[in-house]
Amino acid sequence: MMKELPLAKVYQFIEPGPVTLLTTQAQGAKPNVMTMSWHMMLEFEPPLIGCVVAQGNYSFAALHKTRECVIAVPPASLSKVVSGIGNCTGGDTDKFACFDLTPLPASHVAAPLIGEAIVNLECVVKDTKMVRTYNLFILECVKAWENPKLKDAPMLHHHGYGNFSVDGERIHVKSKMR
Repeated sequence: MMKELPLAKVYQFIEPGPVTLLTTQAQGAKPNVMTMSWHMMLEFEPPLIGCVVAQGNYSFAALHKTRECVIAVPPASLSKVVSGIGNCTGGDTDKFACFDLTPLPASHVAAPLIGEAIVNLECVVKDTKMVRTYNLFILECVKAWENPKLKDAPMLHHHGYGNFSVDGERIHVKSKMR
């Protein structure tokens, strides 16, 4: 028998993919990083990514003004760092220093890459039509970087209220897709 699920808990089951870190760099300010779980692939080539950055979030102003960022995918081994970043604000915390992250220069955007990440995606804002209503930015990935040492590192997935799962066994099922 099924039990009713409160609508406020739906998001815990429809998680969009790995937890990511979004970096921004406003002119004259220190680089900032936020934890982000609300993102989705929209297109393959060029890679388009939809992401939600709440207007009350410190990173919102920098992303909206500079129209660029980096999306970094951290390994599961950084779970405490990821959670810590998500539980403080860049308004009063230098998160790169506080969480001992290594900022690396990007080639197309001012926001830094994260040295400890599996993958870093340099992105520019492609569309802001849904920002006012949904806080949804459409980003175009213009450069991608991978850390060969972390190629097979497991990733985190957010399930709400401090609950995460870690990638498990990978399986391959025949596909006609590339």
